[in-house]
Amino acid sequence: MTNRLRVLRAERGWSQQDLAERLAVSRQSVNAIETGRYDPSLPLAFKIAELFALAIEEVFTSPSRENA
Repeated sequence: MTNRLRVLRAERGWSQQDLAERLAVSRQSVNAIETGRYDPSLPLAFKIAELFALAIEEVFTSPSRENA
């Protein structure tokens, strides 16, 4: 799964630590999600999308939809 988390975070001028605090996760978790080493749980994905006022599909893309 790919995501736009790094871009969305940068657009707001937030560090990984800033975003981690807003999501109540570790900075390492934010880094792992941004780099694609970790896919967030569904509740966390919804929380991320809600934080950026976007639909989940606007933040995360499944591999099957990337090439479609």
